[in-house]
Amino acid sequence: MIESQTVAPIANGYTVLPPGKLANAVTWLEMRGKPEGHTVPARPDLALQPLRGGDVDRYLRIFRAVGDAWLWSGRLALQHSEIAAVLDAPQTRAFALVERNADVGLLEISFKENAAELDYFGVVEQAIGRGIGRWLMAQAIALAWSQPIERFWLHTCSFDSPAAIGFYRQSGFTPYQVGFEIMDDPRLNGQLPRTAGAHVPMIEG
Repeated sequence: MIESQTVAPIANGYTVLPPGKLANAVTWLEMRGKPEGHTVPARPDLALQPLRGGDVDRYLRIFRAVGDAWLWSGRLALQHSEIAAVLDAPQTRAFALVERNADVGLLEISFKENAAELDYFGVVEQAIGRGIGRWLMAQAIALAWSQPIERFWLHTCSFDSPAAIGFYRQSGFTPYQVGFEIMDDPRLNGQLPRTAGAHVPMIEG
């Protein structure tokens, strides 16, 4: 993820993209203080396990298991050594979400300039609808505000689940800016399988 860009004038109307490009509607959200009375519910069946530079293969397995459906590709363009450097960076906190010895989710937060960014957050399809995502978000909020930050922020997009913005708002985040991301389709450059992100049309030249 990146922080929002400088706002520039833009005309109303349609813009046609060339084949192989995707347009992604982005919403930025933030939390300016830890929610009052925030607690992490007891879930003895769940645990967070830290991921470091020696865990790149495991990290990528979880990243793909969670993110392929939503066209996550940001880490897939990096070399293993570059991902290891990210995971070992002092500002990064990355975790595997484990349910009874199975990896079912990913949490990654980075700290910079009195802020925490929720870089990656999600659970596998089999974990949806069982309160696991809410437990993971409770952990994320507790982790972020355990540091001396002024804001906790993230962005979500039109490639994500339609329920994402509602989930984040219920968790205490407030939308503050919208925009668009133009990107190469990662299914056409080999980063993701052609079956990934079936809800996003793939336009070939």
